[in-house]
Amino acid sequence: MFVNVNARRPQQARFSGVLGGLSRSQVAASEFRYRRGTEIYGEAEPADYVYQVVDGAVRSYKLLSDGRRQIGAFHMVGDIFGLENCASHRFTAEAIIDTTVRLMKRESLEQVAEKDAIVARDLLNMTTSNLQHAEDHMLLLGRKTSLERVAAFLLEMDRRLQAAEVMALPMSRRDIADYLGLTLETVSRALSQLHAQGILEFLGQTQRQIVLLDRVALAQLDL
Repeated sequence: MFVNVNARRPQQARFSGVLGGLSRSQVAASEFRYRRGTEIYGEAEPADYVYQVVDGAVRSYKLLSDGRRQIGAFHMVGDIFGLENCASHRFTAEAIIDTTVRLMKRESLEQVAEKDAIVARDLLNMTTSNLQHAEDHMLLLGRKTSLERVAAFLLEMDRRLQAAEVMALPMSRRDIADYLGLTLETVSRALSQLHAQGILEFLGQTQRQIVLLDRVALAQLDL
């Protein structure tokens, strides 16, 4: 289920982060609220819009022919997603928790980029960043051990969530497993091993709140 939180009035875009230049260009945008587990767009659907996470978190994934799910990326607050180099989406995007998403028409963005050098630069930076993430993820899936993968994931989330003390993960261990190409049991064993080594501590019953006690030791595992 989703709700248009500004259905009665158009809103001027206040994109932050990599597309901050859009605020100068007065690009119309709308905000939608998606409940946990709700699909934002599906694989092979027309890629007519570009999205930014206002609050919450989103996962992009593919379902393989044998029914397995491979998560390609997690999108956090401020992240832009859904910008494709073709006419349709290559992944399905879904709200991990209750999430607000800002969206604008891809055609409008492309028109602004043709006239605004700042927006064009921001789009190039975003494309380069997405390519780098895809390359890093490919290396992680192809060459790293299970413990190295979990360590790399925790370091990525620590960097992106910018948690001063407690890192609150919005995703489940199943999500983490599908992102890292591991089983749920393997992810749980790796986290338990890191806990036993004094590298991290868990808070709360769900154990989604993590305190990194030794970032240096964790980084040494991410070879």
